[in-house]
Amino acid sequence: MSNPVVTHQPGAGGYGTNVQTGEWSTGLCSCCSDIFVCALGFFCPFALSCYTASKYGENCCLGCLPGGMTAVRTHMRLTYGIQGTIINDALMTFCCGLCETCRMAREVRVRNGEITP
Repeated sequence: MSNPVVTHQPGAGGYGTNVQTGEWSTGLCSCCSDIFVCALGFFCPFALSCYTASKYGENCCLGCLPGGMTAVRTHMRLTYGIQGTIINDALMTFCCGLCETCRMAREVRVRNGEITP
């Protein structure tokens, strides 16, 4: 009995388009383009994190865990084919947390057809 030899490494997959050629549909500071998300983020940032995670299809508690929004952002970026890296995801959610969470919520709403960019 012989062991099979791997001659081709598996590629990325399982994350929707995963084309890595796209951009976010709105800018980081475009908070006023969606008043609902802007107001929710201003008055209750934790509720916005839970709303974003839930709207994206994850458990709403993920938005309240340390590193949870970084994980959601990474998965969202891979699913929607948006350029970036995991390091960038971590830096954006750590340094620009509320603005980035607003952008992620807008992205989900745009992709679901609830708002236009």
